[in-house]
Amino acid sequence: MVQGSRGSEVELPEQRGGRSDGPVQGDGASGQPATAGGDAGRSTRDVNRLAEPPRRGTGAHETPRGMTVGVITPYLDGSFWNPVLTGIHEAARQHGCRMLVMRGTAASLKAPSLAREQVDGWIVVIGVDGIERLAAERVPLVVVGTHVHKGDCPSVIPDNHSGIRGAVRHLLGHGHRRIAFVGCFHESDVRERFDAYRETLAEAGIPLDPELVIRTDDNWYTGGENAAPRLIALRNACTAAVFGTDKNAIGMMPSLKAAGVRIPEELAIVGFDDVPEAQTSDPPLTTVRQQFEMLGSAACELVVSMLSGETALPELVLTPNTLIPRISCGCDVVQSFLDEDAASGEHGGGDLDRRMVELLLAPRPLPPETPPAAVWPGVALVIEAYEAAIEGAAPPPAKALERAYKQAVDISSDIGTLMAIVRLLRRSHERRRERLGGDAASAQRVEAFLDGAHLSIARARLSVEAEFVAQLGMLVRSNHDVGLALVSGSQEESMSLSWLARTSATWACLALREDAETLVVAGAYSRDGSATPPIGSRHRLEAFPPEHLLPPAAASGALMMMLLPIRTERRDWGVVALMGPTLRELAGDEGTVGVWASLLAAALERGELVQSLSAKNAELQMAYASERTLSETVRELGCPLIPLLPGVLLVPLIGALDRDRALQVLTAVVEGVGRHEARFVLLDITGVPAVDAQVAHALGQTSRAVALLGARLFLVGVRPELARSLVDVELGSLATYSSLAGALHELTTGGLRPGGARRRAARIA
Repeated sequence: MVQGSRGSEVELPEQRGGRSDGPVQGDGASGQPATAGGDAGRSTRDVNRLAEPPRRGTGAHETPRGMTVGVITPYLDGSFWNPVLTGIHEAARQHGCRMLVMRGTAASLKAPSLAREQVDGWIVVIGVDGIERLAAERVPLVVVGTHVHKGDCPSVIPDNHSGIRGAVRHLLGHGHRRIAFVGCFHESDVRERFDAYRETLAEAGIPLDPELVIRTDDNWYTGGENAAPRLIALRNACTAAVFGTDKNAIGMMPSLKAAGVRIPEELAIVGFDDVPEAQTSDPPLTTVRQQFEMLGSAACELVVSMLSGETALPELVLTPNTLIPRISCGCDVVQSFLDEDAASGEHGGGDLDRRMVELLLAPRPLPPETPPAAVWPGVALVIEAYEAAIEGAAPPPAKALERAYKQAVDISSDIGTLMAIVRLLRRSHERRRERLGGDAASAQRVEAFLDGAHLSIARARLSVEAEFVAQLGMLVRSNHDVGLALVSGSQEESMSLSWLARTSATWACLALREDAETLVVAGAYSRDGSATPPIGSRHRLEAFPPEHLLPPAAASGALMMMLLPIRTERRDWGVVALMGPTLRELAGDEGTVGVWASLLAAALERGELVQSLSAKNAELQMAYASERTLSETVRELGCPLIPLLPGVLLVPLIGALDRDRALQVLTAVVEGVGRHEARFVLLDITGVPAVDAQVAHALGQTSRAVALLGARLFLVGVRPELARSLVDVELGSLATYSSLAGALHELTTGGLRPGGARRRAARIA
């Protein structure tokens, strides 16, 4: 039963696919169903009795189609997110609705723009950023996991209040009066749990002690680990602690034990959630069990109700929970059950099957009207084998017994509980012998049967672990193959989605953003040959994925349909539509699908970067070639060789002269003398602003090199300021002229002809 705070109760369908919790839920203190409080005489509404799911067509002549429930969730994996999605999917299938999961928040997905024309009602899981836009669409909207007042929509949350009340009352029943509370107050759920903790203490006449309230950084293991020193410092001030989440409790327990705190002898601990690790922690953690699948199914039921035209809906729907006592609070449930069974004086017989099922369900009772076989179908076969051993009759087939024991493991995976089944059978036989007697042969047969049952149950339990390990191995191999294909393949291969053949996905389509409103199909995949959108086809954001091209199995809701954003920090690439069975069946692990999306985004970005680098490299090659050509041109322009007269070269220089350029001049002049068969070289430095000692030395080298070729070098354009800078520079036999005009005058009058040239001072004074 799910409670609505506006005074209506919602009957929920039997949960499937989740933890085998039995048919009843309670607050853990009394075993009675948890309630949320409200007015007496509330009206009852049963969404299990809804009419056939409505069919929609937006126009009078349009063909109606099945309804689609859109789910927006920031995460796909984890002990909370995946069961919630599983619950939604199962409820949607029961109503013949499709389920479309979008990874992100309403704000990040720009919802409801994406798939607006596909979705008839929305479910938002915890991440409510941008929910106002969804609410403005005036279509059914339900929030799961948190209570929001904006958007004016129903919220489905756990019954935090009654869960913590049951936990605190349980500790009070153990005699604890100094009870601490540990949790992250950033979360609304934890704040509600703290309020219930405070109220329950007040009801017991215990005032709140602020020193016993310990705030953690988050709801995870690290939050509990980081807060451990504060609780350790209070070890003499409290004898018990209630944690806002199991992960806080499990994260803190190693630190408590390392500090010498004995659990539960010195400190009893109760958590909240019943995550899988709670059963295997040391010691096993007492906790308030939530049925996360029920959160999802309740939300889906509300959406379907609204789609059927129902409007009187509760503002808040609470899902029940149950206290699961384990060793951390001082309870040994199995031993207590066996002790109670022994004290009851029950004799073996007709109720043995019921006690065996109750043991598997403990501490939850089996309702009197529920037959044991409804919970454990194979229990009758086990009783038959037990009776056959007593009577010496032929036992049932061994394979059938193995299946019966496997069913027991599916109900309770706790090895202590499973072994207690054998203890219960042995005790029943001992009672029977006390009452009726029996021969040694019968006792021997029963012992052999019990030994075999012990071994078979152990094997069945081990097979579960072996299957889990095998699944992990397959997951690792699949992830390796997919990762390798995406990381090492080309961008075209990544976009083709051919790598999905390594998974159990049945249909997929990758669409990249062309602009803010248009998606272009870049890749498609179909395992069974179903139609896929043509590559290059364009689709409006609101109409993606194209409904008429979805595989036939999508219409029944049997497949889970997901829209995964393909994003990196640099770019929003688009979205991949993916279809397959449940997340765990699809990928082996629900978080893997998100990894695929991240790897695909990285592969696309890598491909773009490779293309960009290739283009940049080509540009650099072209720039290098241009620069080289320009350098050669500059070199030619920087030291032009002008044949002025036969046998006479003019080399006019403009701009600053440094050592490198002076060497360039040396090379050019030497090559020019040989090429033009020059006998005189007029090196005009009129346009050179300054000449230092290094440059003068290089010019002297040029003069000597020219002389070795049988020609002479004359320095032309030596102005007064240059002359002053060259006073102390040794120029050797280098002759100079103050101007090109003077050099040309002497050249034309014959003063520079061989034998008639007037020598100038070798040193400027």
